Amino acid sequence: MIRSTGATPEGPSSPGSLLAVSDLHVRYEENRAIVESLRPSSEEDWLLVAGDVGEHMADIEWALSTLAGRFRKVVWAPGNHELWTPPDDPVQARGVARYEALVQLCRSLGVTTPEDPYPVWRGAGGPAVIVPLFLLYDYSFRRPDVRTTEEALRRAADAGVVATDEFLLHPDPYPSVGDWCRARLRRTADRLDALPADLPTVLVSHFPLVREPTEVLHYPDFALWCGTEATADWPVRYRAAAVVYGHLHIPRLIRKQGIPHYEVSLGYPREWRRRPGEPGHPLQVLPAPAPSGRQG
Repeated sequence: MIRSTGATPEGPSSPGSLLAVSDLHVRYEENRAIVESLRPSSEEDWLLVAGDVGEHMADIEWALSTLAGRFRKVVWAPGNHELWTPPDDPVQARGVARYEALVQLCRSLGVTTPEDPYPVWRGAGGPAVIVPLFLLYDYSFRRPDVRTTEEALRRAADAGVVATDEFLLHPDPYPSVGDWCRARLRRTADRLDALPADLPTVLVSHFPLVREPTEVLHYPDFALWCGTEATADWPVRYRAAAVVYGHLHIPRLIRKQGIPHYEVSLGYPREWRRRPGEPGHPLQVLPAPAPSGRQG
């Protein structure tokens, strides 16, 4: 088991920005070209990558290696797609073994993972502990009238909504993804509880930490695969200056209890082609950006 705790200082204040992006999905050639074009605006910029870089180990390695060679620091939190075991990927590790292989890959590239000491951003808007989270989901984002996971999954299937995770994301050696999620919640909460109480955090998760972002989903039952109710109080409890997430492919800003939650997905070409502006620009998290029309 890979273990590490604590927060690591990163030296004196820097002039750079803390930037974030997610859901790069580099199996698409158009997205791959966007990653190839990404450049920092300052030599001191950090980049937070909130999951779903790709599905195949070779693609993930290419993308993270490319970004790590350009940004001062890259911090990665896994998405569900990295945890898939596609039948045509030469790397057939499953579940925890696949996650640990991803962690080792990132470490070989100098990319910070949820298993490493949390770095401290000391640039503009800081200091803040940067916390990449790996938490998964436990099917608790259910409709209000649904009591059990079994009923929720049955209703979703009846509505024609079944996530690909059910076929390609394996929880081995845990009995279920929910069990794996609960283990990750316990381990991560222990580390967060040990952080200095005078430092704010930036929480970086592939999945939203609160339910509200899922309320705009076209298919409401898909929320089952989008997070866990157990993290609803984490932004306040762990002094978040900002929360960064992806997964939904709905880039927007919401505020809850005064805390900004940034959805920073690039998404699939069919999605980003419909949006105004040039795709793929990472969002500035710190220093806090000026208000914009992205707020939801």
